[in-house]
Amino acid sequence: MGILIGYAIRKNSWEQKAENAKQSADSLLAKAKAEVEVAKAEAAAKRQEAEAAMRDAETEKKAKILEAQEEIRDYRQKVEDELNGRRDEIARKENRLQQKEDTLDHRSGVLDEKENQLTQRKNQIKKQEEKTAQLQSEAEDLVKQQNEKLLEVSNLDEDEAKKIVLAQVSDHLVKEKAEMIRNMQEDVTAKADRFAHQVIVDAIQSSAADTVAETTVSVVDLPNDEMKGRIIGREGRNIRSFEAMTGVDLIIDDTPKTVTLSGFDSIRREVAKRALQKLIKDGRIHPARIEEMVDKARKEVNDDIYEAGESALMELGIHRMHPELVKVLGRLKYRTSYGQNVLAHSIEVGKLAGTMAAELGLDEKLAVRAGLLHDIGKAIDHDIEGSHVEIGVELTRKYHEPELVVNAIAAHHGDVPKLSFIAELVVAADTISSARPGARSESLENYIRRLTELEDIANSYDGVKQAYAIQAGREVRVMVEPAKISDDEITVLAHEIRDRVEKELDYPGNIKITVIREKRAVAVAK
Repeated sequence: MGILIGYAIRKNSWEQKAENAKQSADSLLAKAKAEVEVAKAEAAAKRQEAEAAMRDAETEKKAKILEAQEEIRDYRQKVEDELNGRRDEIARKENRLQQKEDTLDHRSGVLDEKENQLTQRKNQIKKQEEKTAQLQSEAEDLVKQQNEKLLEVSNLDEDEAKKIVLAQVSDHLVKEKAEMIRNMQEDVTAKADRFAHQVIVDAIQSSAADTVAETTVSVVDLPNDEMKGRIIGREGRNIRSFEAMTGVDLIIDDTPKTVTLSGFDSIRREVAKRALQKLIKDGRIHPARIEEMVDKARKEVNDDIYEAGESALMELGIHRMHPELVKVLGRLKYRTSYGQNVLAHSIEVGKLAGTMAAELGLDEKLAVRAGLLHDIGKAIDHDIEGSHVEIGVELTRKYHEPELVVNAIAAHHGDVPKLSFIAELVVAADTISSARPGARSESLENYIRRLTELEDIANSYDGVKQAYAIQAGREVRVMVEPAKISDDEITVLAHEIRDRVEKELDYPGNIKITVIREKRAVAVAK
C-alpha cells in the first residue's frame, strides 16, 4: 500500500515535471516563433526601406535627367537664337555690302564714262594743237613768200621788209589765236557745264543728307541691341520721359547698336547725348534715373559753355566781361552758321579787327571786343524773337558794354550808320572771315600777301592800266589801255594771266580773271 502510494506520488511528480517541461518547451517554441516573426518583420521593413530608397533614387535620377534635358533644350534654343541673330546680322551686312558693291560699280561706270570723255577731249585738244602747228607752219611759209615778193617788187632791204611782213602776220595770228581760244573756250564751257552739273548732282545725292545730319542729328552707340528695349521701357514710358525732359526726339530704328537723337537745338541735343550715354553706362533706366542723368548732363554742358566763353576771352586777351555775357558767348560753341562754327568765327573776327586796328593806330582792345561780340545775338536767336543784330545790341547794352562796341554790332550788317572806324573794321573782318573760301586758318598777313601778288601779276603786263583783286581774292579785274591792246588781244591776255596765276600762286578755290577794254570818246558842246 505504501509502495503504491509512493509510486502514485512519484508518478504525479513525474507527470508534473513532464507537464512543466512541456509548458517550458511550448514557451520556448512560442518565443522562437515570435523571434522569427520579428525577424521576418524586420527583414520585410528593411526590404521595404531598400525598395523605397531605390524608388527615391530612381525618381531623383529621372528628375535630374529631366532637368538636364530641359537645360539642354534651353541652351540649344539660346544657341539657335544666337545663331539666327548672327545669320540675320550677316545677312544685313551682306545686303549692305551688296549695296555698296552696286554703288561702287555704278561709280566705276560713271568714272569710266568720264575717263572716256576726258580721253576724247584730250584727242580733240591734240587735234587742235596739230591744227595750230599746221597754221603756224603755213604762216611761216606765207611770211617767207611775202618776204620774197617784197624783195622783188620793192627796193626795201631784207630787214625792213621783214618788219612789215611780221607786223602783218602778227596781227593775223593774234586774231586767229583769239578766235581759236574763243571757240575752244565755248566748247570746253559747254562740256564743263554738263560735267559740273553731273558732279554737283552726285555730290548732293551722296552728301546732302550727311550735311543736314551733321547739324541736326547725333548718333549714340549701344553695347548691344537689347539696350534698345530698355531705353524704350515698359509701354514706352522711358522714351517718353526722356523726350519730355530733353526736348529732343529719340529715334530707334533697325540700325544695329545705334540710336539717333534729332533736334534743331544743338545744346539740347548735346545734353540729351550725354544723358543717354550716362544711362547706358549705368544700366538703370527708369523715369527717376532719367531725370537725374539729364540734370547732371545739363550741368556739365552749362559748365562747358561757360568754360568756352572764358577760353575765348583768354585767347583774345579780354580780361573783364559780365559773367552772364560770358555764358551767352560760350553758347556760340554749339551754334553754326552756313556750316561755320560761330564761336570760332567770332574769335577770328576779333583777331582780324584787332590786327587792323593796331596797324591803323586805333584802340586794338576795343576792336577785338567788338569783333568777338558782333554775332553774340546768334547764341539765343532761337529763343528770343528778333534778328541776331537786334538781340546782340540789347544784350550788350544790358550788360553795359561800351557804346562803340554796341554800334559796331548794330552796324555790321548795315542796319544803322557806323559811328566809328572800328565798326568799319568789324565789317571788313567779318567779310574776310566768312567770305574767303577754304581759308579759315589762314593768317591775315598771308591773305593780304596773296592778294598783292595777284594784282602784281596782272599789272606786270604791258598795256595794263589797273588791276584790282575783289571778292576776297576770288576775282581779279584788269583794266587795259585800248590804244595798246585790241579786242582780240584781251582774250589772249586773260589766258596768259590765268596761266601765270596757276603756276605762281597757291590759293583755295578758283580765281576768275576778267579783262576789260573800254574806249571812250568825249566831246564838249559849247
